[in-house]
Amino acid sequence: MKQWIAGGLALLLCSLPASVLAKASRAFWTWEAESYAMVESPEVAEEAIAYLKTQHIDTLYLYADEFKGRNLIVDQPQLYHAFIARMHGHGMKVYALLGSAYLNTENYVLPSHRAEAEAMFRRVVEYNAAAPEQARFDGANLDIEPHILDQWDDDTREDLLVGFLDMSDAVMRIKREHGATLAVGPAIPFWLDGIELEWKGRRRPVSEHTIDVYDYVALMDYRDKAEGRDSILSHAQSEIAYANKVGKKVVIGLEVSSNDIDKVTFHEEGPKVFEQEVAKLERALGDEPSFAGFAIHHYRAWRRWAEQDWE
Repeated sequence: MKQWIAGGLALLLCSLPASVLAKASRAFWTWEAESYAMVESPEVAEEAIAYLKTQHIDTLYLYADEFKGRNLIVDQPQLYHAFIARMHGHGMKVYALLGSAYLNTENYVLPSHRAEAEAMFRRVVEYNAAAPEQARFDGANLDIEPHILDQWDDDTREDLLVGFLDMSDAVMRIKREHGATLAVGPAIPFWLDGIELEWKGRRRPVSEHTIDVYDYVALMDYRDKAEGRDSILSHAQSEIAYANKVGKKVVIGLEVSSNDIDKVTFHEEGPKVFEQEVAKLERALGDEPSFAGFAIHHYRAWRRWAEQDWE
């Protein structure tokens, strides 16, 4: 009888969709100060990893560029070696996070700053080529947002978005030239699917151009409800469908930082509502081939938010 029950249970589990058997991947965007602290201090790293496990986080988007006059990935790569190997030892992934308010990297979409964008990404590719296998980045996430430039308006946005796509094309060309295997993708706002643009002789939504260029996109789908009008699912629909069609991946970005516009963040709703809405998203998206989990903005904000007394 016990063998029959065990066998029947195994058969049932095998027949269930993957979305029912396991929770979707979760990543944190982790910015300059927190990333450098983790990389430089084994004690900070161990405490952070222990915390990530309690929060079911399996991936870090770890900042990997210059900060306050230092560039550790170049000057002290052994620090990244040790941290990434430690993360891998715990079964977690690490993506190089590239883009920074400190460096004003939104300018990298401008032709005059293209060389800086290429150098930023090339440093990660060269780091991976030189690092032991266990210490290599699993991927890269570029947070380069042309819409925050002062010159963004109705008259210039097409030029800036063309610059973003040209920069993206250059980055992926570097990946191909080096034979790099890391997964590369940008953080993009959900509303790019509403802007059509001609690029390389084809006119289509910017979101589709972007998905075509990269391995995946992290969709900044910043809303505080899963379903209905003006919701996370409604804004992700076209990107998920297109990525399914072309064999790419979409990570759903969620926000918990404070914001004057309440609907863009779960900051006021709290962790219980967040988990309820995420469960709805997992049920809705779990069987979509392109769905690749969630990225949460961001590590420091989450800790402050989640550790409040929500009772």
